[in-house]
Order: sequence, then structure tokens, then C-alpha cells
Amino acid sequence: MKICIIGGVAGGATAAARLRRLDEKSEIILFERGDYISFANCGLPYHLSGRIKERDSLLLQTPEGFWSRFRVEVRLGNEVLAIDTQRKRLKVKNLKDGAEYAESYDTLILSPGAYPFVPPIEGKDASMFMSFRDIPDMDAVMARLENHPVREAVIIGGGFIGVEIAENLIARGIKIHLVEMLGQVMMPFDPEMAGIIQAELTRGGVCLHLSDSVKRIVGDGPGKVILNSGTELTAELVISVVGVRPDVKLAKEAGLKIGATGGIAVDAGMRTSDPHIFAVGDAVETTHLVAGTPVLLPLAGPANKQARIAADNICGLASGYRGVLGTAIVKVFDLQAAVTGLNERTAKRNNLAYQAIHLHPLSHAGYYPGAAQISLKLLFEVPGGRVLGAQCIGTDGVDKRIDVIASALQAGMTVYDLERLDLSYAPPFGSAKDPVNMAGFVGGNILRGLVESVTYDRTETIENSLFLDVRTIEEFDKGSIPHAIHIPLDELRQRIHELPQDRHLILYCRSGIRSYAAVRILKQSGFERLSNLSGGYLTYCHYTAK
Repeated sequence: MKICIIGGVAGGATAAARLRRLDEKSEIILFERGDYISFANCGLPYHLSGRIKERDSLLLQTPEGFWSRFRVEVRLGNEVLAIDTQRKRLKVKNLKDGAEYAESYDTLILSPGAYPFVPPIEGKDASMFMSFRDIPDMDAVMARLENHPVREAVIIGGGFIGVEIAENLIARGIKIHLVEMLGQVMMPFDPEMAGIIQAELTRGGVCLHLSDSVKRIVGDGPGKVILNSGTELTAELVISVVGVRPDVKLAKEAGLKIGATGGIAVDAGMRTSDPHIFAVGDAVETTHLVAGTPVLLPLAGPANKQARIAADNICGLASGYRGVLGTAIVKVFDLQAAVTGLNERTAKRNNLAYQAIHLHPLSHAGYYPGAAQISLKLLFEVPGGRVLGAQCIGTDGVDKRIDVIASALQAGMTVYDLERLDLSYAPPFGSAKDPVNMAGFVGGNILRGLVESVTYDRTETIENSLFLDVRTIEEFDKGSIPHAIHIPLDELRQRIHELPQDRHLILYCRSGIRSYAAVRILKQSGFERLSNLSGGYLTYCHYTAK
């Protein structure tokens, strides 16, 4: 069998290696129009600061190494121009000498990836305007940094890559302006959670320009970057990272089915509408595991898994791809920020009845040195309790909590299951009641009717409401929700007569734990209109950006 692969980064290279491990006899040819295969594009921003010192450490394989280990013929600088599905032939152009030739295949794997979307900006032909997607892009930015004095830079796009580039250029002593056309950075996070990230970016020295966009560039290093708001920024470097588009040109021209999201349509085995052609990676439309809807998620993890599944099916091993959760994590100066599953926007878009809860547990036992606060948000379906998604931010322990919840999502677990998860515990690593267990406890209490929980953004919908602060007087004096009345939890039973029974009381403390205890006291004392403010005063501050 002769297998051809188009695209040699994450998906293509992984598929080639898996194919060879399963089949020693087939001929495998990998076409890559660029000059590199199997490079670590997720590590590129960290080379800008020198955190990853050696450029070559980002090159995970070479054509020579691939041939020696896997007997895969890698043709760099060879672009596939067309696919003849009837004759099962490729039209290929050698970009070094311009020669065109034909190559036959029995089975074809498409892994063309995605290309950066460049916004329509006047003056973007300036040499200081750059994209950041691959090794040549990184090399161009590095050359600019080394050959021109860069004091200020503008980054267009507040997603994962934009945030990572911002941090790494700050580490070089460059003043950074980050421009995001939406009202927040990091759209997989809900606004109040993104606010934590924005505060950390500001603390780290990033100048945020939200709800704004670049209109034009005047001059060329140094030059002026004019925003639509009228703001003028000085810059010697402009990097555009506003997102990517699936590279489906070849697939479209070959007559392959394109999905509703614009990605290549595939079945669970990664087979396209042509039975002899498979597709993997950033150009592929897949299914969101929680919502069950088609999505495009250009992430390295899914690309690698899809590549293995395609190789398995080509070699006769039945294997199916269930879909994606969008699990991701990013370093933002001292913070770790991670997400999995649905956020509130996507839950609403899919017409799901859900409850959102906020917690602020510690990363490990509080009495052991180094414990750090985590902000954890969990979404679950009501009334059944199926976990829908989570967001987690902190300085320690974020990754393992989001990975546990991602596993719960994959398994279709409920908050009742989270309550009972048997997770590892020792004081340096966690708590006897892990934050994931705690999220399950809170969700379970709500579904069992023990407490009504409300997020701050929904408190305005509660008629005749009154905030009750049950923190200590010292905490209350440092700041409180406007117009809240104050009775410390430890005095509540003695002063219960001071509370009006004709108002809907919204109770809060620092994080929601003491106020839950207060709700239970009042509920069992005849009060009926009670809510616990999810996440307490800490989350209120996130909502109001205090």
C-alpha cells in the first residue's frame, strides 16, 4: 500500500510515525510545503524571551531522522497543488526549482492545518507588521528584535498566543500594548474569570486596549498604530494573532465535503467523504463532546489523537474519535489559567439549562506552607447534574483540577460523581476534600434543595432583595457590596430577629462557605426567600473588576 500525507507538523508527522509502527511494508511519503516538519509550534512564544534558549530544541524531527527511524520519505518544500480523486493522483510542485510532477496514492491523509487570519488594516505591508504561526514567523520576529531597537510593540489579538507573546516580550523589557476588539481577553473564559487574567496582565505591565481594534499603521519601525477609538500608539513591532482559518482549499477543489463550520467533514474514523482520503488536525470539523455540535478547535492535542486514529483505521484497527472538549491551559505571568468544556456563552447558545458556581479553595492543605488560592468555576446541567464545563485560575494546582474535570466530562459524570471521586491526598499536594470534590459538594447541595445559589450578574433579577454580609467586622470594614447589611455568622442566631422576613436575602461571605452555613441556619429558622452568592465577595470583585 502507498500512503501519502499532506502536511508534516503535528497531525501529519504523528500519523506517519503511527502508520510505520503498525505497518512495516507500506510506502509512506510525507509532503510539506515548508522547510520544517514536526516542530513544536506551542513552544514558539517562549523562544522570544529566551525561556526556551535553543531554537533547534523546537525542531522535534528532521527528514533524515524520520527516514532513519520510520522509513518515511519526507519531501520538504513540496506543495501539493491538486488532488485527482478519480485517478488517485496528486499534482505536486517542487518549490525549490518550480518543477511539477504527479504522485499516485492508495490512501491519502490530509493534515494541511490552518493559516493565520490577517485583519484588513491599512498599512499592514509595513515590515514591522508580522504574523506568528510557524518557525519562519518566529525567525522573522527574532530577527526584528535583534536587528532593530524595539522599545514598544503592539500585539493584535487577546487569545492564548497573544497573551503568551505579550508575557515573553515583556521579559525582554519591551513595552506591550495588547489590542483586542472584544470586551475581554481569552474568550473561552467567562467575563468575570477573564477579569482575573486581565488584572494579572496589567500587573505584569501589559497595556490592555479592549473593545478596540487597529485601523491603520503609519510609518515603519518606529511607526504609529492608530486604533479605531482614535488612540495612537508608538511601536517598532506589530504582531497579529487574531485567529486562524482552516486550510481547506485542496479539499474543496477535490470535491470533499466541507462541514457547517468550514472544516473538512470526517466520520469517527477520520475518513472524509472520499473513502480513500482521511483528514486530521486544525482543518477538520469535529464534534463537541458536551454540546454534541460541530466545532473547529485548532489545538495540538486533538490533532495528535486524530492522527493516531486515522492511522489505526488505515491499518485495519477499528478506532473512533469521540470529539473534543477544548481543554486548554495558559501561563500568564504568575498565573495558570485553564478551561475545559462549555462556558456560559456556549451553554446558552446550545439552549442548555445550567447552573454556574464559583469556589475559591486552596491548592493544598492550608496548614502546609505554600498553599495558594484557586478560583474555580463549574457549570452543570439542571436538574440532572451533568457536568458541562469548568474554568480554573491560580498560581498552583490548576492543571490537575482541570484535567480531573476534563476526565469527568469525557465520562459524562455528574456533580454527584465529583463528590465521590477518590483523589490523591497528602498535605503538600492537596486537601482531604479536594477542590474538585468541593465543587461536587456545592453542586450536590443545590440540586438536593439545601441551598439556592445565585451568581452576582443575576442578582438584579431577584425582586425585593437585600444583601446580608456574614463576614467579620474587620472584613466588612475593608469593603462590602453597596447597601449590604452586616451580621457576622457567629452572631447570626442571637440577632436573627433583626432580619426582615419580607425581603429576599442574598447572603455572602468571602468565598461562599460561611454564607452557606448562614443560609442553612436561616432556612431552618423559617426564612424562605434565601440565596447564597456564588463565590462570595471574591467573585463579586471579579464581576465588578475591583
